[in-house]
Amino acid sequence: MVRLSELQLKEVIIVDDGRRLGQIYDLEINPNTGKIEGIILLAREKKGSFFGKSEEIIIPWEHIVRIGSDVILVRHQQGPLLLTKQ
Repeated sequence: MVRLSELQLKEVIIVDDGRRLGQIYDLEINPNTGKIEGIILLAREKKGSFFGKSEEIIIPWEHIVRIGSDVILVRHQQGPLLLTKQ
């Protein structure tokens, strides 16, 4: 069993191009089944923005390729990563 606190320490990387997305902020859980539907990351801050709103990147659980000791490898989704403003 893996705890959320352990997952939050791992860097999330796109396996296709090696791009670093950041670390897990939260999980998306289906309330009916109790299954994890996706991982939520906070988008990296853009430089030069004092009051920039944070954005979330949601990666579906089925896009996770491997959870290693230091990193989480994910497949690149078709189209842009799903971003939601907070």
